[in-house]
Amino acid sequence: MGIKISPTKDYFLRDNKRFFYLADTVWSAFTNADFKEWEEYLNYRRQQGFNTLQINILPQWDRSGSDIQISPFELTADGRMNFTRPDEKYFERAEKMVEMAYEKGFTPALVVLWCNYVKGTWGSKINPEGIIPFESVKGYVSYVAERFKRFDPIFIASGDTNFETDDAIAYYKLALDTLKEIAPDCLTTMHLGGGLWELPEVFVDSPSLDFYMFQSGHSIENQNLSYKLAQEFYKKRVKRPIINGEPCYEGHGYGNRYGRYSAFDVRKAVWQSLLSGAKAGVSYGAHGVWSWHKKGKKFKSGAFSSMPYEWQTALRFPGAWDTAFARWLFEQYDLFDIEPANDILLNETPEIRVSKSDEKIIIYSPFNVDIGLKSDISTYEWRAIELQTRKVFKPEINIFIDHSIIKMSEFNSDVIFIGEK
Repeated sequence: MGIKISPTKDYFLRDNKRFFYLADTVWSAFTNADFKEWEEYLNYRRQQGFNTLQINILPQWDRSGSDIQISPFELTADGRMNFTRPDEKYFERAEKMVEMAYEKGFTPALVVLWCNYVKGTWGSKINPEGIIPFESVKGYVSYVAERFKRFDPIFIASGDTNFETDDAIAYYKLALDTLKEIAPDCLTTMHLGGGLWELPEVFVDSPSLDFYMFQSGHSIENQNLSYKLAQEFYKKRVKRPIINGEPCYEGHGYGNRYGRYSAFDVRKAVWQSLLSGAKAGVSYGAHGVWSWHKKGKKFKSGAFSSMPYEWQTALRFPGAWDTAFARWLFEQYDLFDIEPANDILLNETPEIRVSKSDEKIIIYSPFNVDIGLKSDISTYEWRAIELQTRKVFKPEINIFIDHSIIKMSEFNSDVIFIGEK
């Protein structure tokens, strides 16, 4: 059931069928969710069509408070973690949760070393005593690779890293190489800091890295990173499948200012990523699920993220259905071979994204305007979907000698236009 890379290195395969990576972000599951809650969560996401779960193996530094007090490593007499001695109770629990997800058809995507555990990262300043010594990295990574590889996971070597020092690069190179050594059939990637696209060359050239994962992130001023980063990774000299592994989380705040991301913001990030080169799939996040928040519990990052919703409330946010619908549409119309094609727009409008294949043109517009194309598109059969309510309609199109105009619709929402020869 393991996931493989397509021969074209554009997307994934499972059981020799095209596989759209649709992940939910649930970083804090191992430390915060009990088994009954986990069962409820898995059943709900499965019915929506999610097929991948992004989980942090070690405790997430900015998770919500939890009643489950358990450490991934045995503690020394002074209360510090002994990184050479994994706590079997912690990993037995984590293994059981992964097994429950695996049996329901989910692919676990497991983060091995979030940046706060790595020397020389911005995250290491949060708790310097929690940095794993370099000499303990190979033993720890080998342990988790051996423990979880039977579940055909994706291993995400890094979490929120910016590769700002030689130490950080050395840690993550060792982690990637060790994962491939112990679990060669499992795909690997790295979760990057928000906005990062310039990878150290040692990773671009690494045979241990299977696909690119970027983070367009939660900055309200930089939501255009959804398409800008997809474009940057699409241009890299070493071709790999591309995922937006952390678009804006639904319900997440805009720093310490008023406002939270809505289902519309999520849809926009998803479709702009998919049509700009990151077409192997996408991740979704709900503010309250990723941190597994419960009422009355503390949350460390409220100044940046705003307080989370209770996890059961966040689980049912509408944006998850919208993201799952993107998977359905992508598979229904077999869009795996599309290529970015914004050059066919008559007027440069970066927020509108266009992709095409030999037989199809796909356009996403987050707002309702006339859309001009530099060609006669009368040989295509066109339909459109208003994404807020998923109304399907036939767009009005005016054809001229050297261009075409898709006329604005009656809907005040974002729309996907699909043209098929």
